[in-house]
Amino acid sequence: MNLKNIVSIFLLLTCLNVVSQSNSLAVTEIPEELKKNANAVVRSYDVVVDLSSTNKMIVNTKRIVTILNKEGNINIDAHEYYDNNSKIKDLKAIIYDRFGKEIKKIRKNDFKDVSAVDGQTLYSDSRVKYLDYTPISYPYTVEYTSETVNGTTGYLPRYMPINSYFLSVEKSSYRLNYAPDLNIRIQEKNTDNIGLIREDSSGEFLYKSNNIFAIKPESHSASFVNIIPKVLFASNEFYYEGVQAKAENWNELGKWIYQDLLKDVSDLPESTINQVKKLVENERDDIAKARKIYQFVQDKTRYISVQVGIGGWKPFRASEVDRLGYGDCKGLTNYTMALLRAVGIEANYALVHSGKAQQNFDADFAIMQGNHVILNMPLENEENVWLECTSQKLPFGFIGSFTDNRNVLVVSPEGGEIKRTKKYNIDENIQVINGEYNIDSNGNIKVEATIVSEGIEYDDKYYLESLEKRDLERHYKDRWDYINNISLDKMDILNDKEQITFKENISFNASNYLSIVKDKMLLNVNVLSRNTYVPDRYRNRKLPLNIRRGFKNIDELEISIPNDYKVESIPSNKTIDTKFGTYKMSLEKSDETTLIYKREFILNDGDFPKEDYADFRTFYRNVSKSDNAKLILVKK
Repeated sequence: MNLKNIVSIFLLLTCLNVVSQSNSLAVTEIPEELKKNANAVVRSYDVVVDLSSTNKMIVNTKRIVTILNKEGNINIDAHEYYDNNSKIKDLKAIIYDRFGKEIKKIRKNDFKDVSAVDGQTLYSDSRVKYLDYTPISYPYTVEYTSETVNGTTGYLPRYMPINSYFLSVEKSSYRLNYAPDLNIRIQEKNTDNIGLIREDSSGEFLYKSNNIFAIKPESHSASFVNIIPKVLFASNEFYYEGVQAKAENWNELGKWIYQDLLKDVSDLPESTINQVKKLVENERDDIAKARKIYQFVQDKTRYISVQVGIGGWKPFRASEVDRLGYGDCKGLTNYTMALLRAVGIEANYALVHSGKAQQNFDADFAIMQGNHVILNMPLENEENVWLECTSQKLPFGFIGSFTDNRNVLVVSPEGGEIKRTKKYNIDENIQVINGEYNIDSNGNIKVEATIVSEGIEYDDKYYLESLEKRDLERHYKDRWDYINNISLDKMDILNDKEQITFKENISFNASNYLSIVKDKMLLNVNVLSRNTYVPDRYRNRKLPLNIRRGFKNIDELEISIPNDYKVESIPSNKTIDTKFGTYKMSLEKSDETTLIYKREFILNDGDFPKEDYADFRTFYRNVSKSDNAKLILVKK
């Protein structure tokens, strides 16, 4: 065989190999079961973490994902963060069409480079490079590779093969190589149903999982962050932005945070100390003093995010916040803590996962985490007081749904301790409606009512105080969107921050509210709290039922009917009693033209097996049915 033939055969084999690799990325190669319920399919996802010492971590990522439709674009997930302590060494992407044919190469300089913080942030050294690609057709595939070098090892990348709904995974792996003198802790969560494979050897942990099917969101299930499979890693010895640390448990981690991040930033000018001492000199108890200090902070400061320093974890000095009049959650919390301590009140810094997901710090696995800071006031023989120091509007001691009922890390000079924030129980999450409405002979209605809200019900409404009249009117029309032709006469609001109650005095009229058929009028009795919501139906529910917060709604209204009409038919009183809650409705005649309507709706919080969901849906459907019951009036 001559040289020319040998070269030809070599080139042919090379071409065949390239074609074979490309064809493996063809959409037709994806198993059909992985496409079900999926907007995107991760073909492979491989992460290698090299932890060579406490102050150097190299992370290599290769991710190949096929985007099946427009909704799947969010799953490209091709981005890397960087700052003064972390560098992006390599970054690139290749785009393939549906047949696995390469159509575009994207290099590091072609990635978008922007600040990694929102518009409320005053300044930050955190940035992100991300792939900004507009597809010309679907489906298409993105092959993404990156290499980063980081001097901070307090956060080790976690193994999280699936990170969103409607995403399936063909295969994935995570390898952690670590120096033998390091002590690595691991926690596996929600991994029972993904066929997780773990292989350990000296200086190495390896995790693999294949064929993870897409999850569809289901109403009234736990938040996604609390149900997805993940493996967490932590080194007992680590660097945090140049600061050496060692922590095996929450107490040790809290001591490090206090000693290295908080101890030297609580200074206050003598003039401010004297000012707040004078402010509280006539108050006898700590709660009254703390209330005045909290109002002082709300009046003096405003929230602006600052994300520099030790990973955005070290607060500005209290003296700086005092001088500037602004700070982020760390700075404002530290400032409030310093002021309270200046008048002899114990208060402690608390790290938390904020948001309605109610994400917890795991009591058994200490790791750097959290996205927010609040303040904890421990009181002898009383419930802890929690303060949200970034808000100029929240009442003293009220944290609402943003940080309620979850494990947080409270940091004191003695160390760290896991505590649970305030839970707003059913009897605290209450809305009470009292009022009356009058009906005229033309089917029009005039309503006057007082609505008092507390707990999470307060949390849902206190913002109304700051709305312009036009926006407030729009809110009420949206709230009672089942009533046509509303004309609002009165919208008086009282936000009682002392009692933490929100009172709405409302008056409106609506033309043609009643349906008139010949000599009869049909009245939907529930005007102000009608439940129109029925949970979605699932033929094959996958996720357990989670009711995050319970509540109690109580209504009592007097109904006046026209003198030339009488009651012909009245809805039967109704009582529904289930494990999910109770419902009671009664309608009684007071005299010939007056009726009294009473309603009580209680929803219990808790976790229930998925098999209970159908009964839960039935409960809501029956409530809705009763709330839509009609009274028939006939002309005399």
